[in-house]
Amino acid sequence: VQLQASGGGLVQAGTSLRLSCAASGFYSMGWFRRAPGKEREIVAAITRSGTSTYYVDSVKGRFTISRDNAKNTVYLQMNSLKPEDTAVYYCAARRGSGLGYQADQYNYWGQGTQVTVSS
Repeated sequence: VQLQASGGGLVQAGTSLRLSCAASGFYSMGWFRRAPGKEREIVAAITRSGTSTYYVDSVKGRFTISRDNAKNTVYLQMNSLKPEDTAVYYCAARRGSGLGYQADQYNYWGQGTQVTVSS
């Protein structure tokens, strides 16, 4: 399984970015991030059908996870970005059908894309 994440960059606080993750198959997906000096944390997750989603509290109301199953692509729309959102963002896929809330529930990982939010 290949996962290709893209869309990261350097932006100012309050602006938006959209991350994309193209998968070579059909899976439940998640976005994780690892900030400098911190542990990896889940940001958002979505089921195969797209009908169920999950968000960590710190991004609720600002980030939206979605998917286009015709393109096998998952998106993370990030609005109202804050400096504390600065991290390497990873997409991940899991063979299970439901939402995955922890890293060990995912089987495949993309290479990561850097998001830097300046104040």
